[in-house]
Amino acid sequence: MSAGTRSSDRGGDDAAGRRSAAFIYGAVGLTALLYVIPFGGLLGRPLVWFSTMVHELGHGIAALLVGGTFSSFVMYADGSGLADVAVSGGQAHAIVSAGGLVGPALVAALGFVLARRARSAQLGLLSAALGLGVVAALLASSVFAIAFIGAVALALAWLALRRDPRPAQIGLVFLSTQLALSVFSRGDYLFVREAHTGGGVFPSDVANMATSLGGTFWIWGIVCGAVSLTALLVGLWLFSCDYPSLARLARGGRGGRGRRG
Repeated sequence: MSAGTRSSDRGGDDAAGRRSAAFIYGAVGLTALLYVIPFGGLLGRPLVWFSTMVHELGHGIAALLVGGTFSSFVMYADGSGLADVAVSGGQAHAIVSAGGLVGPALVAALGFVLARRARSAQLGLLSAALGLGVVAALLASSVFAIAFIGAVALALAWLALRRDPRPAQIGLVFLSTQLALSVFSRGDYLFVREAHTGGGVFPSDVANMATSLGGTFWIWGIVCGAVSLTALLVGLWLFSCDYPSLARLARGGRGGRGRRG
């Protein structure tokens, strides 16, 4: 490869890194702004609902993956929710509980990966919009959940179907950043015995994991927190890497003629 080509690759990688950083910093800055402007908490409430939706869907998808059923779920305006699932076996129950806890981080990581390219961001948002449309029609069992999920589905579809793909990319980064931040802003839930919801008080997810697998609830809180943080770091790393960089890394890992600095 010529020196000119190598220089061009480095320039493209630098530009991609600057763009990635700008997207992340912009999303974090906008979120921080909600904490200082009047009525910021009210304006940011839909972001809390969004993380709740992903959390509850994480329970439901985990139940389906272990051979159980996902009948319905509800959301409440206070930011809480409940998923109606049925599984058998202690390990299956633990996986379902963990699915809700690590779900936002896994979805955020996937969102960061898809947001690396505008086209994949559009396809990702369109797939999410279609999936949420099905959820709103078949699984959401409260008026609030149906209305909110339906509104999110329409918003995602609008972003995905725009002629200019850049808004879809920016929107996906913003939503992924919100889910990533929710891992920390709502991280106290990892270390409580009980969940106080609009439907009553229930054992928390980590308490259910301790009942199913043994140990204490805070140990499983640490485990789920570590899994979530790892997923986020991997997703952010992949988002910050351009495809040519990953291709060169793969060639070097196979023992090829990769350059060494």
